[in-house]
Amino acid sequence: MTTTLFTNARLIDPGSGTDAPGWLLIEDGLIREKGAGARTPEAERHVDCAGQCLAPGIVDIGVKVCEPGERHKESYRSAGLAAAAGGVTTMVTRPDTQPSIDTPEVLEFARRRANEAAPVNVLPMAALTKGRQGREMTEIGFLMDAGAVAFTDCDHVVRDTRVLSRALSYARSLGALVIGHCQEPGLSSGACMTSGKFASLRGLPAVSPMAERMGLDRDIALLEMTGARYHADQITTARALPALERAKRNGLDITAGTSIHHLTLNELDVANYRTFFKVKPPLRAEEDRQAIVAALRDGLIDIISSMHTPQDEESKRLPFEEAASGAVALETLLPAALRLYHAGALTLPELFRAMALNPAGRLGLASGRLSPGAPADLVLFDPDAPFVLDRWTLRSKSKNTPFDGARLQGRVLATYVAGQPVFGGE
Repeated sequence: MTTTLFTNARLIDPGSGTDAPGWLLIEDGLIREKGAGARTPEAERHVDCAGQCLAPGIVDIGVKVCEPGERHKESYRSAGLAAAAGGVTTMVTRPDTQPSIDTPEVLEFARRRANEAAPVNVLPMAALTKGRQGREMTEIGFLMDAGAVAFTDCDHVVRDTRVLSRALSYARSLGALVIGHCQEPGLSSGACMTSGKFASLRGLPAVSPMAERMGLDRDIALLEMTGARYHADQITTARALPALERAKRNGLDITAGTSIHHLTLNELDVANYRTFFKVKPPLRAEEDRQAIVAALRDGLIDIISSMHTPQDEESKRLPFEEAASGAVALETLLPAALRLYHAGALTLPELFRAMALNPAGRLGLASGRLSPGAPADLVLFDPDAPFVLDRWTLRSKSKNTPFDGARLQGRVLATYVAGQPVFGGE
Protein backbone atom coordinates (compact mmCIF):
# COMPACT_ATOMS: atom_id res chain seq x y z
CA MET A 1 0.00 0.00 0.00
CA THR A 2 1.28 3.45 -0.95
CA THR A 3 1.30 6.06 1.81
CA THR A 4 1.51 9.83 1.37
CA LEU A 5 1.91 12.36 4.15
CA PHE A 6 0.77 15.96 3.69
CA THR A 7 2.55 18.16 6.21
CA ASN A 8 2.56 21.84 7.11
CA ALA A 9 -1.03 22.18 5.88
CA ARG A 10 -3.89 24.44 6.86
CA LEU A 11 -6.61 21.78 7.11
CA ILE A 12 -10.11 22.93 6.10
CA ASP A 13 -12.52 20.27 7.39
CA PRO A 14 -16.21 21.05 6.83
CA GLY A 15 -17.18 17.87 8.70
CA SER A 16 -15.80 19.20 11.98
CA GLY A 17 -16.08 22.87 11.00
CA THR A 18 -12.40 23.46 11.69
CA ASP A 19 -9.68 25.53 10.04
CA ALA A 20 -6.39 24.65 11.72
CA PRO A 21 -2.78 23.66 10.99
CA GLY A 22 -2.04 19.95 10.79
CA TRP A 23 -1.01 16.94 8.74
CA LEU A 24 -2.89 14.29 6.77
CA LEU A 25 -1.84 10.70 6.07
CA ILE A 26 -3.13 8.97 2.92
CA GLU A 27 -2.98 5.22 2.39
CA ASP A 28 -4.21 3.28 -0.62
CA GLY A 29 -6.40 6.16 -1.86
CA LEU A 30 -8.09 6.77 1.51
CA ILE A 31 -7.48 9.15 4.41
CA ARG A 32 -5.97 7.05 7.19
CA GLU A 33 -5.17 9.63 9.83
CA LYS A 34 -5.00 13.35 10.49
CA GLY A 35 -3.45 15.30 13.31
CA ALA A 36 -1.60 18.36 14.50
CA GLY A 37 1.80 19.00 16.00
CA ALA A 38 5.37 18.18 15.04
CA ARG A 39 5.18 14.41 15.46
CA THR A 40 4.02 12.73 12.26
CA PRO A 41 3.75 9.11 11.12
CA GLU A 42 6.10 7.50 8.62
CA ALA A 43 5.15 7.56 4.92
CA GLU A 44 6.66 6.67 1.55
CA ARG A 45 5.93 10.07 0.00
CA HIS A 46 5.87 13.51 1.59
CA VAL A 47 4.07 16.62 0.35
CA ASP A 48 4.96 19.91 2.05
CA CYS A 49 1.89 22.13 1.78
CA ALA A 50 3.91 25.22 2.79
CA GLY A 51 1.13 26.49 5.03
CA GLN A 52 -1.49 26.53 2.29
CA CYS A 53 -5.07 25.25 2.57
CA LEU A 54 -5.81 21.53 2.14
CA ALA A 55 -9.53 20.79 1.81
CA PRO A 56 -11.84 18.07 0.51
CA GLY A 57 -12.22 18.14 -3.26
CA ILE A 58 -15.30 19.92 -4.59
CA VAL A 59 -18.35 17.81 -5.51
CA ASP A 60 -20.06 19.79 -8.27
CA ILE A 61 -23.70 18.92 -8.99
CA GLY A 62 -25.02 20.10 -12.34
CA VAL A 63 -22.07 20.08 -14.75
CA LYS A 64 -22.96 19.99 -18.44
CA VAL A 65 -20.61 17.95 -20.62
CA CYS A 66 -21.70 18.13 -24.24
CA GLU A 67 -21.15 14.48 -25.16
CA PRO A 68 -22.97 13.12 -27.03
CA GLY A 69 -24.02 15.63 -29.66
CA GLU A 70 -22.06 18.86 -29.11
CA ARG A 71 -18.52 17.73 -28.46
CA HIS A 72 -17.18 20.93 -30.02
CA LYS A 73 -18.48 22.81 -26.95
CA GLU A 74 -17.12 20.49 -24.26
CA SER A 75 -15.84 16.93 -24.06
CA TYR A 76 -15.28 14.70 -21.04
CA ARG A 77 -11.56 15.21 -21.48
CA SER A 78 -11.70 19.03 -21.55
CA ALA A 79 -14.26 19.20 -18.75
CA GLY A 80 -12.20 16.79 -16.66
CA LEU A 81 -9.05 18.86 -17.11
CA ALA A 82 -10.96 22.03 -16.23
CA ALA A 83 -12.42 20.36 -13.15
CA ALA A 84 -9.01 19.18 -11.97
CA ALA A 85 -7.58 22.68 -12.43
CA GLY A 86 -10.48 24.07 -10.42
CA GLY A 87 -10.25 21.70 -7.47
CA VAL A 88 -13.37 19.76 -8.51
CA THR A 89 -12.76 16.06 -7.83
CA THR A 90 -16.30 14.83 -8.62
CA MET A 91 -18.45 16.11 -11.47
CA VAL A 92 -22.14 15.20 -11.31
CA THR A 93 -23.16 15.62 -14.94
CA ARG A 94 -26.46 16.76 -16.42
CA PRO A 95 -28.51 14.81 -18.99
CA ASP A 96 -29.33 17.79 -21.25
CA THR A 97 -27.24 16.46 -24.12
CA GLN A 98 -28.19 15.71 -27.73
CA PRO A 99 -29.76 13.17 -27.47
CA SER A 100 -30.78 13.38 -23.83
CA ILE A 101 -29.39 10.80 -21.45
CA ASP A 102 -32.72 9.03 -21.00
CA THR A 103 -31.92 5.37 -21.72
CA PRO A 104 -29.44 2.92 -20.18
CA GLU A 105 -27.63 2.70 -23.52
CA VAL A 106 -26.93 6.43 -23.77
CA LEU A 107 -26.00 6.50 -20.09
CA GLU A 108 -23.54 3.65 -20.59
CA PHE A 109 -21.93 5.55 -23.48
CA ALA A 110 -21.51 8.63 -21.26
CA ARG A 111 -20.06 6.59 -18.40
CA ARG A 112 -17.60 4.83 -20.69
CA ARG A 113 -16.42 8.09 -22.25
CA ALA A 114 -16.03 9.68 -18.82
CA ASN A 115 -14.00 6.76 -17.49
CA GLU A 116 -11.74 6.86 -20.54
CA ALA A 117 -11.15 10.60 -20.72
CA ALA A 118 -11.74 12.43 -17.43
CA PRO A 119 -9.06 12.46 -14.70
CA VAL A 120 -11.67 13.15 -11.99
CA ASN A 121 -14.68 11.20 -10.74
CA VAL A 122 -17.76 11.53 -12.97
CA LEU A 123 -21.25 10.60 -11.74
CA PRO A 124 -24.03 10.88 -14.34
CA MET A 125 -27.58 12.05 -13.81
CA ALA A 126 -30.35 10.85 -16.13
CA ALA A 127 -33.44 12.55 -17.53
CA LEU A 128 -36.64 12.33 -15.50
CA THR A 129 -38.85 12.18 -18.61
CA LYS A 130 -38.12 10.85 -22.08
CA GLY A 131 -36.39 13.43 -24.21
CA ARG A 132 -36.88 15.87 -21.29
CA GLN A 133 -40.24 16.61 -22.89
CA GLY A 134 -42.34 16.18 -19.76
CA ARG A 135 -44.74 13.66 -21.23
CA GLU A 136 -43.57 10.21 -20.11
CA MET A 137 -41.19 9.30 -17.33
CA THR A 138 -38.02 7.38 -18.08
CA GLU A 139 -37.19 3.86 -16.86
CA ILE A 140 -35.89 5.12 -13.53
CA GLY A 141 -35.09 1.67 -12.14
CA PHE A 142 -33.08 0.56 -15.18
CA LEU A 143 -31.24 3.88 -15.25
CA MET A 144 -30.35 3.53 -11.57
CA ASP A 145 -29.00 0.06 -12.30
CA ALA A 146 -26.90 1.60 -15.10
CA GLY A 147 -25.37 4.12 -12.68
CA ALA A 148 -27.62 7.22 -12.61
CA VAL A 149 -27.23 9.03 -9.28
CA ALA A 150 -30.19 11.42 -9.74
CA PHE A 151 -32.95 12.35 -12.19
CA THR A 152 -33.64 15.74 -13.70
CA ASP A 153 -35.03 17.42 -16.78
CA CYS A 154 -32.66 20.34 -16.06
CA ASP A 155 -34.18 23.66 -17.14
CA HIS A 156 -37.13 21.95 -18.90
CA VAL A 157 -39.79 22.25 -16.21
CA VAL A 158 -42.30 19.38 -16.27
CA ARG A 159 -45.52 21.29 -16.94
CA ASP A 160 -47.90 18.33 -16.54
CA THR A 161 -48.42 17.97 -12.79
CA ARG A 162 -49.81 14.46 -13.15
CA VAL A 163 -46.69 13.27 -15.00
CA LEU A 164 -44.46 14.86 -12.36
CA SER A 165 -46.45 13.39 -9.47
CA ARG A 166 -46.22 9.91 -10.97
CA ALA A 167 -42.50 10.29 -11.56
CA LEU A 168 -41.98 11.48 -7.97
CA SER A 169 -44.04 8.57 -6.61
CA TYR A 170 -42.04 6.07 -8.64
CA ALA A 171 -38.76 7.70 -7.63
CA ARG A 172 -39.88 7.52 -3.98
CA SER A 173 -40.47 3.76 -4.27
CA LEU A 174 -36.88 3.31 -5.50
CA GLY A 175 -35.24 5.86 -3.21
CA ALA A 176 -34.13 7.93 -6.23
CA LEU A 177 -33.20 11.60 -5.92
CA VAL A 178 -35.12 14.02 -8.17
CA ILE A 179 -33.60 17.39 -9.01
CA GLY A 180 -35.99 20.16 -10.03
CA HIS A 181 -35.62 23.57 -11.66
CA CYS A 182 -37.99 25.86 -9.80
CA GLN A 183 -39.58 28.23 -12.30
CA GLU A 184 -43.20 28.73 -13.30
CA PRO A 185 -42.77 27.92 -17.00
CA GLY A 186 -45.47 30.24 -18.34
CA LEU A 187 -44.10 33.31 -16.60
CA SER A 188 -40.45 32.54 -17.26
CA SER A 189 -40.77 31.55 -20.93
CA GLY A 190 -38.68 33.83 -23.14
CA ALA A 191 -37.38 35.94 -20.25
CA CYS A 192 -33.70 36.85 -20.08
CA MET A 193 -33.68 39.34 -17.19
CA THR A 194 -35.26 39.73 -13.76
CA SER A 195 -38.13 42.22 -13.82
CA GLY A 196 -37.41 45.66 -12.43
CA LYS A 197 -36.13 49.08 -13.37
CA PHE A 198 -32.89 47.84 -14.89
CA ALA A 199 -34.62 45.37 -17.22
CA SER A 200 -37.07 48.07 -18.25
CA LEU A 201 -34.25 50.50 -19.04
CA ARG A 202 -32.58 47.84 -21.18
CA GLY A 203 -35.83 46.95 -22.93
CA LEU A 204 -35.37 43.23 -22.33
CA PRO A 205 -38.08 40.61 -21.62
CA ALA A 206 -38.09 39.91 -17.90
CA VAL A 207 -39.57 37.53 -15.36
CA SER A 208 -40.76 38.25 -11.83
CA PRO A 209 -38.92 36.60 -8.93
CA MET A 210 -42.33 35.18 -8.02
CA ALA A 211 -41.95 32.67 -10.88
CA GLU A 212 -39.31 30.90 -8.79
CA ARG A 213 -41.49 31.00 -5.70
CA MET A 214 -44.47 29.60 -7.62
CA GLY A 215 -42.41 26.79 -9.12
CA LEU A 216 -41.02 25.87 -5.70
CA ASP A 217 -44.47 25.98 -4.07
CA ARG A 218 -45.83 23.54 -6.65
CA ASP A 219 -42.98 21.11 -6.21
CA ILE A 220 -43.23 21.30 -2.41
CA ALA A 221 -46.94 20.42 -2.61
CA LEU A 222 -46.10 17.37 -4.71
CA LEU A 223 -43.39 16.36 -2.23
CA GLU A 224 -45.98 16.47 0.55
CA MET A 225 -48.15 14.17 -1.56
CA THR A 226 -45.46 11.71 -2.66
CA GLY A 227 -42.73 11.82 0.01
CA ALA A 228 -40.00 11.82 -2.64
CA ARG A 229 -36.36 12.85 -2.20
CA TYR A 230 -35.92 16.24 -3.87
CA HIS A 231 -33.24 18.82 -4.54
CA ALA A 232 -33.94 22.29 -5.98
CA ASP A 233 -31.03 22.99 -8.30
CA GLN A 234 -30.98 26.79 -8.01
CA ILE A 235 -32.71 28.99 -5.46
CA THR A 236 -31.84 32.56 -6.38
CA THR A 237 -34.51 34.89 -4.94
CA ALA A 238 -35.46 36.04 -1.46
CA ARG A 239 -39.13 35.36 -2.27
CA ALA A 240 -38.50 31.60 -2.42
CA LEU A 241 -36.73 31.30 0.93
CA PRO A 242 -39.78 31.28 3.28
CA ALA A 243 -41.33 28.39 1.33
CA LEU A 244 -38.06 26.46 1.48
CA GLU A 245 -37.74 27.08 5.22
CA ARG A 246 -41.31 25.85 5.83
CA ALA A 247 -40.73 22.70 3.78
CA LYS A 248 -37.62 21.83 5.76
CA ARG A 249 -39.32 22.61 9.07
CA ASN A 250 -42.19 20.31 8.11
CA GLY A 251 -39.78 17.42 7.64
CA LEU A 252 -39.85 17.04 3.86
CA ASP A 253 -36.81 15.40 2.27
CA ILE A 254 -35.73 18.54 0.43
CA THR A 255 -32.42 20.28 -0.11
CA ALA A 256 -31.57 23.33 -2.18
CA GLY A 257 -28.63 24.65 -4.13
CA THR A 258 -27.61 27.85 -5.80
CA SER A 259 -25.07 28.73 -8.48
CA ILE A 260 -21.80 30.53 -7.94
CA HIS A 261 -22.91 33.21 -10.40
CA HIS A 262 -26.01 34.10 -8.38
CA LEU A 263 -23.87 34.31 -5.25
CA THR A 264 -21.25 36.65 -6.68
CA LEU A 265 -22.97 38.65 -9.47
CA ASN A 266 -26.16 40.66 -9.85
CA GLU A 267 -28.35 42.01 -12.64
CA LEU A 268 -26.29 45.19 -13.01
CA ASP A 269 -23.37 43.12 -14.27
CA VAL A 270 -25.26 42.65 -17.53
CA ALA A 271 -24.34 46.31 -18.16
CA ASN A 272 -24.43 47.00 -21.92
CA TYR A 273 -25.95 43.65 -22.94
CA ARG A 274 -22.92 41.50 -22.05
CA THR A 275 -24.11 38.05 -23.09
CA PHE A 276 -21.54 36.15 -20.99
CA PHE A 277 -23.70 37.27 -18.07
CA LYS A 278 -26.83 35.67 -19.52
CA VAL A 279 -27.59 32.67 -17.35
CA LYS A 280 -30.71 30.74 -16.37
CA PRO A 281 -32.40 31.76 -14.16
CA PRO A 282 -31.33 35.35 -14.90
CA LEU A 283 -29.10 37.28 -12.53
CA ARG A 284 -31.06 38.84 -9.70
CA ALA A 285 -31.15 42.11 -7.78
CA GLU A 286 -28.42 42.78 -5.22
CA GLU A 287 -30.97 42.34 -2.41
CA ASP A 288 -31.69 38.84 -3.65
CA ARG A 289 -27.98 38.01 -3.88
CA GLN A 290 -27.42 39.11 -0.30
CA ALA A 291 -30.42 37.08 0.90
CA ILE A 292 -29.08 33.94 -0.80
CA VAL A 293 -25.64 34.43 0.79
CA ALA A 294 -27.32 34.76 4.20
CA ALA A 295 -29.41 31.63 3.56
CA LEU A 296 -26.26 29.74 2.63
CA ARG A 297 -24.51 30.87 5.81
CA ASP A 298 -27.52 29.83 7.92
CA GLY A 299 -27.72 26.40 6.26
CA LEU A 300 -31.11 26.97 4.63
CA ILE A 301 -29.45 26.63 1.22
CA ASP A 302 -27.24 23.56 1.26
CA ILE A 303 -25.13 23.43 -1.89
CA ILE A 304 -23.07 25.68 -4.17
CA SER A 305 -22.71 24.48 -7.77
CA SER A 306 -20.91 25.81 -10.81
CA MET A 307 -23.87 25.05 -13.13
CA HIS A 308 -21.15 24.75 -15.78
CA THR A 309 -22.83 25.33 -19.16
CA PRO A 310 -20.49 25.61 -22.16
CA GLN A 311 -21.62 27.68 -25.15
CA ASP A 312 -19.56 28.37 -28.25
CA GLU A 313 -18.75 31.83 -29.57
CA GLU A 314 -21.50 31.67 -32.22
CA SER A 315 -24.10 31.05 -29.51
CA LYS A 316 -23.00 34.02 -27.43
CA ARG A 317 -22.06 36.62 -30.08
CA LEU A 318 -25.72 37.52 -30.62
CA PRO A 319 -28.11 40.18 -29.32
CA PHE A 320 -28.73 39.58 -25.61
CA GLU A 321 -32.28 38.32 -26.05
CA GLU A 322 -31.22 35.79 -28.71
CA ALA A 323 -27.95 34.59 -27.15
CA ALA A 324 -27.73 31.18 -25.49
CA SER A 325 -27.88 31.05 -21.70
CA GLY A 326 -25.12 29.68 -19.53
CA ALA A 327 -21.53 30.12 -18.42
CA VAL A 328 -18.52 27.88 -17.87
CA ALA A 329 -17.45 27.76 -14.24
CA LEU A 330 -15.48 24.62 -13.36
CA GLU A 331 -12.20 26.53 -13.09
CA THR A 332 -13.69 29.70 -11.62
CA LEU A 333 -15.93 28.08 -8.98
CA LEU A 334 -13.36 28.16 -6.17
CA PRO A 335 -11.80 31.60 -6.78
CA ALA A 336 -15.26 33.11 -7.24
CA ALA A 337 -16.49 31.45 -4.04
CA LEU A 338 -13.46 32.84 -2.22
CA ARG A 339 -14.89 36.31 -2.87
CA LEU A 340 -17.42 35.45 -0.15
CA TYR A 341 -14.62 34.39 2.20
CA HIS A 342 -12.57 37.53 1.60
CA ALA A 343 -15.69 39.67 2.10
CA GLY A 344 -16.24 38.04 5.51
CA ALA A 345 -19.58 36.53 4.49
CA LEU A 346 -18.55 32.87 4.91
CA THR A 347 -15.68 31.00 6.53
CA LEU A 348 -13.67 28.44 4.59
CA PRO A 349 -15.29 25.48 6.44
CA GLU A 350 -18.71 26.95 5.62
CA LEU A 351 -17.76 27.28 1.95
CA PHE A 352 -16.54 23.69 1.75
CA ARG A 353 -19.60 22.48 3.63
CA ALA A 354 -21.63 23.78 0.69
CA MET A 355 -19.19 22.75 -2.07
CA ALA A 356 -18.03 19.35 -0.78
CA LEU A 357 -19.65 17.95 2.37
CA ASN A 358 -23.32 18.67 1.62
CA PRO A 359 -23.36 17.61 -2.05
CA ALA A 360 -21.48 14.42 -1.17
CA GLY A 361 -23.92 13.71 1.63
CA ARG A 362 -26.95 14.31 -0.56
CA LEU A 363 -25.65 11.75 -3.05
CA GLY A 364 -24.62 9.26 -0.39
CA LEU A 365 -20.90 9.62 -1.07
CA ALA A 366 -18.17 9.15 1.53
CA SER A 367 -16.16 12.10 0.20
CA GLY A 368 -16.39 15.77 1.18
CA ARG A 369 -14.59 15.50 4.54
CA LEU A 370 -11.13 15.02 6.03
CA SER A 371 -12.10 12.03 8.16
CA PRO A 372 -10.31 8.69 8.43
CA GLY A 373 -11.77 6.28 5.89
CA ALA A 374 -12.93 9.00 3.49
CA PRO A 375 -11.60 9.01 -0.10
CA ALA A 376 -8.42 11.05 -0.50
CA ASP A 377 -10.04 13.49 -2.94
CA LEU A 378 -8.31 16.74 -2.01
CA VAL A 379 -7.57 20.25 -3.20
CA LEU A 380 -4.53 22.27 -2.14
CA PHE A 381 -4.99 25.99 -2.73
CA ASP A 382 -3.66 29.42 -1.86
CA PRO A 383 -6.70 31.48 -0.83
CA ASP A 384 -4.87 34.79 -1.15
CA ALA A 385 -3.09 34.55 -4.52
CA PRO A 386 -4.37 37.37 -6.76
CA PHE A 387 -4.74 37.11 -10.53
CA VAL A 388 -6.67 38.56 -13.45
CA LEU A 389 -8.61 35.92 -15.36
CA ASP A 390 -7.97 35.57 -19.07
CA ARG A 391 -10.72 33.39 -20.52
CA TRP A 392 -8.43 32.05 -23.24
CA THR A 393 -6.35 30.29 -20.58
CA LEU A 394 -9.33 28.19 -19.44
CA ARG A 395 -9.11 24.48 -20.16
CA SER A 396 -12.77 24.24 -21.17
CA LYS A 397 -13.32 24.16 -24.92
CA SER A 398 -15.86 26.97 -24.56
CA LYS A 399 -14.69 30.24 -23.04
CA ASN A 400 -18.02 31.83 -22.04
CA THR A 401 -17.12 33.02 -18.56
CA PRO A 402 -18.55 36.20 -17.00
CA PHE A 403 -15.29 36.56 -15.05
CA ASP A 404 -13.15 37.36 -18.10
CA GLY A 405 -10.86 40.21 -17.09
CA ALA A 406 -12.02 40.07 -13.47
CA ARG A 407 -9.65 40.38 -10.52
CA LEU A 408 -9.89 37.15 -8.54
CA GLN A 409 -8.12 35.93 -5.43
CA GLY A 410 -7.32 32.27 -4.79
CA ARG A 411 -5.48 29.71 -6.91
CA VAL A 412 -5.60 25.92 -6.95
CA LEU A 413 -2.08 24.54 -6.45
CA ALA A 414 -2.85 20.83 -6.74
CA THR A 415 -5.80 18.44 -6.96
CA TYR A 416 -5.74 14.81 -5.87
CA VAL A 417 -8.20 12.01 -6.68
CA ALA A 418 -7.82 8.86 -4.56
CA GLY A 419 -4.54 10.30 -3.34
CA GLN A 420 -3.05 10.67 -6.84
CA PRO A 421 -2.31 14.10 -8.35
CA VAL A 422 -4.50 15.00 -11.33
CA PHE A 423 -3.43 18.66 -11.40
CA GLY A 424 -0.20 20.15 -10.05
CA GLY A 425 1.28 18.16 -7.23
CA GLU A 426 4.57 16.31 -7.12
